[in-house]
Amino acid sequence: MTADPQTLERLLEALRHTIGPDQVHIGFNERVSYCTDYYWVPRALLAHGVLPTLPDLVVHPANVEEVAAVLRIANAHRIPVVPWGGGSGTQGGALPIHGGIVLDLKRLDRVLEIDDRSLVVRAQAGILCQHLEWTLNVHGMTLAHYPASMHCATLGGCLACRGSGVLSTKYGKIEDMVLSLQVVLPTGQVVRTPPVRSHACGPDLNQLFVGSEGTLGVITEATLRCDPIPPARLFGGFLFPTLSAGLEAGREIMVRRLSPAVIRLYDPESTRSVLRRVLGLDAEGAAMILMFDGDPELAALGMRKAKEICSGAGGEDLGAELGHHWWEHRFDFYYPTLTFDLPQMFGTTDTLATFSNIERIYWARKRAMEETFARWHVRYLAHFSHWYPWGAMLYDRFVIDQPPEDLETALELHDRIWEVAVHIALAHGGVLNEHHGIGLKLGRFMPLQYGLAFDVLQAIKSALDPAGIMNPGKQGFGSGMDRDA
Repeated sequence: MTADPQTLERLLEALRHTIGPDQVHIGFNERVSYCTDYYWVPRALLAHGVLPTLPDLVVHPANVEEVAAVLRIANAHRIPVVPWGGGSGTQGGALPIHGGIVLDLKRLDRVLEIDDRSLVVRAQAGILCQHLEWTLNVHGMTLAHYPASMHCATLGGCLACRGSGVLSTKYGKIEDMVLSLQVVLPTGQVVRTPPVRSHACGPDLNQLFVGSEGTLGVITEATLRCDPIPPARLFGGFLFPTLSAGLEAGREIMVRRLSPAVIRLYDPESTRSVLRRVLGLDAEGAAMILMFDGDPELAALGMRKAKEICSGAGGEDLGAELGHHWWEHRFDFYYPTLTFDLPQMFGTTDTLATFSNIERIYWARKRAMEETFARWHVRYLAHFSHWYPWGAMLYDRFVIDQPPEDLETALELHDRIWEVAVHIALAHGGVLNEHHGIGLKLGRFMPLQYGLAFDVLQAIKSALDPAGIMNPGKQGFGSGMDRDA
């Protein structure tokens, strides 16, 4: 599907006329910048001197009209279009595996309206999450969406993969904050969803596009619910003798509806290695970080009740300082030199399940990783970071410090680990992913996740994108699901 020279020339002429010659790039340096995200496979390819597929060109539209024009041109020529935000994804969701046009949306970076009476903001999709948050803070408001990538992720990118932040246990994921969207369809039509999300005017179209990873259209604007900056934040820390005891304490806090802003429970391996490096905690067991915020009296009451539950489950009170320290350093876990990086092999195989199932997934995966891949001395570590009234998210990771030197062997090992992790989750009532998305990495498993219902998703895709130009090969749609296509 990469453009032939004649088609490329016609494309360039049309796009330069439409959005300006300075915003259309075909140079190697510009294009190579868009051939990888944080997905391990393309980064490993580059490390071995293998260049992943590059886009034919990169465009930087300035507004929704230009986005619509680009899609009309691409649709007419049947050229792939890959929307691009901050490039911080982990699933290969923004990789131009069929060449075509990368549509970089970061020039759509304006806050359009702040309604401080309703605590609502309307912003363009290309704005960085951190910039949006700083703007809201001036008005005494917060989006309360703090992903680890917030300094580089865009609003549109968070919406595209149904992203989550560290405060999701109280404030919800990005999908829970959306009131309305502006979307450019693959044919170039610009549509808006109803002004609020709570209605009985048919299905919620917001949730059709949120999580679609650019396969159904391009989100160019969003109206979102905000919250007041909390006047109080109270922290706590506990150490449990076993992971099971910590999970039961977390479950009890949630089913009693105490509304914590943060419950972060680290398994013994993470407590021993990660927390020691980042927070200086020298302890054995399962460590838990707690945070309650909002009205000072209500936050204090919630914290007191949560502490009673934790103590009753055998937890040792480590005091508020551990929680404070975690909050101040909550993003350090993901920055060099503390994060995992090449030449290591690594992946985050997160899933989500009910309280009845989530611990079973943890133990099944831990056994499978450590026994099936013992030859490679795989390390398995996890924490439970996003909690719901009915269940919790397992943020588990595998790490191999010395993976195979041969590229093909390494790629096969990587894919096999993911295969095992996915099948364990699905067999025990989990899902493919909680907030990193599907992208290229997990697309082949979507029919397993949905069964016959995947035909419904495919029908929606075919109806909205009949030419198949929107981010092909992602989420299990269309062809091109080869690992390194």
